[in-house]
Amino acid sequence: MLPGVGFSELLVLALAALIIVGPKDLPMMMRKVGQMVGKGRAMAREFQAAFEDIARQSELEELRKEIEDLKRTNMMTEAQADLANMEGEINSAVMNKTREEALQAQKAAADQSAPKPEPEAQTETAASDAAGGDSPKSKDDAA
Repeated sequence: MLPGVGFSELLVLALAALIIVGPKDLPMMMRKVGQMVGKGRAMAREFQAAFEDIARQSELEELRKEIEDLKRTNMMTEAQADLANMEGEINSAVMNKTREEALQAQKAAADQSAPKPEPEAQTETAASDAAGGDSPKSKDDAA
């Protein structure tokens, strides 16, 4: 019950209350004291419950903040991953385009450096001119 108050002290208090208040009013006084003690206990319970609610709410707020932070960091990592994927796709597209252009440039350079074959008609006339020069160039000249 009360710290430092034993059975003998309570017995002395009860005898003093019986002598001071009297046997006629003692039950009514004990009833009022019991009601006051009950009200005091109820107030203490309410006070304690209010403190526990405040503690729970602060813990919940901290947990909510932590969850929001985790969501934000998760969103940031997802955004970073998406950006890295897009960067990879763009880089591969640019590299493919560059390779295609390089291959086309190599083909064009190879075409320009290779000797162009002359048409067959020009090579035959050039060979006959070099051989004798008296051969007719057309059918009318031969007749």
